[in-house]
Amino acid sequence: MTLVRFLNSDGALDREVEAAEGANLLDVAQAADQPLEGTCDKSISCSTCHVILSAEDFARMPRASEEEEDLLDLAQDVRRTSRLACQLTVSGAVMTVRMPG
Repeated sequence: MTLVRFLNSDGALDREVEAAEGANLLDVAQAADQPLEGTCDKSISCSTCHVILSAEDFARMPRASEEEEDLLDLAQDVRRTSRLACQLTVSGAVMTVRMPG
């Protein structure tokens, strides 16, 4: 199990949940009532599941595909560690995920 920490856009802790290793991060976030739409149903055609990872978690993830990077260009409040939650799986002992502003 992985502890997933969801932070508000201001960086304050909103919720901590346990998730199975390998679970899709968008599914975990939606189950935890986080404000992520996932409009395209994980087909990499929108940016409504944009999240900001901690630097440590970002470094552990596989590189974003060109399609994901193109969609992040359309998202608001993009940071160096931004990713689409639908393209990530839960891994590690703890993950820290911040909602964009």
